[in-house]
Amino acid sequence: MKLYLAVAVLMLAFVAYTEAQDAEQTIEQRFTRFGEQVAEVSKGLAAKAKTTFEEISTSQFAADTRSWFQTQIESLKTKLS
Repeated sequence: MKLYLAVAVLMLAFVAYTEAQDAEQTIEQRFTRFGEQVAEVSKGLAAKAKTTFEEISTSQFAADTRSWFQTQIESLKTKLS
């Protein structure tokens, strides 16, 4: 939920920024510029999300949790067999 809010605020900031840049720009130029800015933000967010996901998946906590679940599943399998 916080990510959606942050993206919405960034988009509004970019709109305000592009409008303040140059009053003589055409609407087509504004939309083009806005599209470029959204693409830049999207790439940055994607890179940060990928990095964060990799850090979480390789963390010690994640490894311990996977190990715990594996032992629980194995003990459940032996009980059911």
